[in-house]
Formats: sequence, structure tokens, C-alpha cells
Amino acid sequence: MTDKNNNDNWPLWEVFTQPKSGKPHEHAGSLHAPDEEMALQNARDTYARRNEGVSIWVVQSKHITASTPDDMGPFFDPANDKPYRHPQFYSVPRAVKKRS
Repeated sequence: MTDKNNNDNWPLWEVFTQPKSGKPHEHAGSLHAPDEEMALQNARDTYARRNEGVSIWVVQSKHITASTPDDMGPFFDPANDKPYRHPQFYSVPRAVKKRS
């Protein structure tokens, strides 16, 4: 007898949480769920049970496209020919105070 709700058949979801401090969302982990609503509820129960965050995002893993370590050279090389994008080419006005 097979169980229709076997979570091996459910899609994999990636969970991102935002801390109370208002920092950017960070990857918290992964979970299986049958739909986005259940994924959001499971993410809340799993990754925010101690009120660590103020926002949760869930996205199906199949919808994430990412570079691989093998792409490091060819994928990021175009940035190497634009040295003007580096901060050492700009001076900071004296009126601007440094933050510590």
C-alpha cells in the first residue's frame, strides 16, 4: 500500500528568512511540501519557531537557476576588464565621515 502524501513525491522548496534587524533574506534551509501555502507554513514552523524572523520566502528549488563553481572563470571574467568599478578609483569627500 502506498501513501499518496509521501513527501518523497512532494516538490523541494528553498526557504529564506529575514531577521528582525531588517537585514536581507538569507537561505535557511529546504523542505518538502505539496504546495506553496503548506511550504510557507512548514517553513514558519521549522525555521521561525522562536520568532527569529519577520519575513519568510519559499520558492520551489526547480525555479532557482545558479552558477556553478566550474563557471567561475568564464562567468565572472567580464568584470575583470572594468577596473573603474572598484572603489579605489573614487575619492571620498572630506565632509563624509567614516562609519565604524
